[in-house]
Amino acid sequence: MTAVVSLGLAGSLDHDVIRELATAAESAGLHAIWLNNTADGEALGGLAAAAEVTPTLRLCTGVIPFDRTPASGVAARVQELALPQERLLLGVGSGQARHPVPLVSAGLDELQQLVHAPVVLGALGPKMRSLAATRASGALLSWLTPAIAGDAAAELRADAEAADRDRPVAVLYARGIVDPDAAAALAEESARYASYPSYRANFERLGIRADDTTISGTTPQRLADPLAAYRVGVDELVFRAITPDGSTVAYRRIIDALGAALA
Repeated sequence: MTAVVSLGLAGSLDHDVIRELATAAESAGLHAIWLNNTADGEALGGLAAAAEVTPTLRLCTGVIPFDRTPASGVAARVQELALPQERLLLGVGSGQARHPVPLVSAGLDELQQLVHAPVVLGALGPKMRSLAATRASGALLSWLTPAIAGDAAAELRADAEAADRDRPVAVLYARGIVDPDAAAALAEESARYASYPSYRANFERLGIRADDTTISGTTPQRLADPLAAYRVGVDELVFRAITPDGSTVAYRRIIDALGAALA
């Protein structure tokens, strides 16, 4: 199985920039655009902008945390923005909840009753992966090496099969660069996540470092091999674009490199 490849961006980007990059991603043959949901950038609003200019590109959110936005609020926003649910995929998670499993279980059940789009669960550890397999359409994995991601995806499918559930999708989110000048930004992003207690504990449990899970390539040829490694075992690879300066030109270089590497 070879995963489709999608583009991951920050939800805080200006909507005009999102429109331009979404159009470019669709023209380059990428499967979807994924927008991170952050305090300074709402993913759903950005996806509405992308939907205006793309007829076929899948529209996906990174993790929307249920501790900040309840399922009813997510569904209401989808309706308010008139997002095309046939192209939409919602990523959700627990955020910083003190009791994440009951919060996520209830939120998944409610959200899937309110929307027609598939819902995937951000799953850092085995408990959340089990919930993703048995209560959602799949799992959004991140900060994993290709081999560990493949094992996690296999466990996800086995849990779903044991529960007599449809085959779940396994989506792998990986930070990546195509510009040598972006190496410092990628290292900073890796160090930031490694400083979070939950991620630090997960890296220690798996015996890896954050920067073991990232993708680098300075040409389409040099990008093709790491892309190929990350596309084995999962259903979708989201290349979370890291640039040296956050410019639209730098993001366009990443899209062009991805399109060329996949051609």
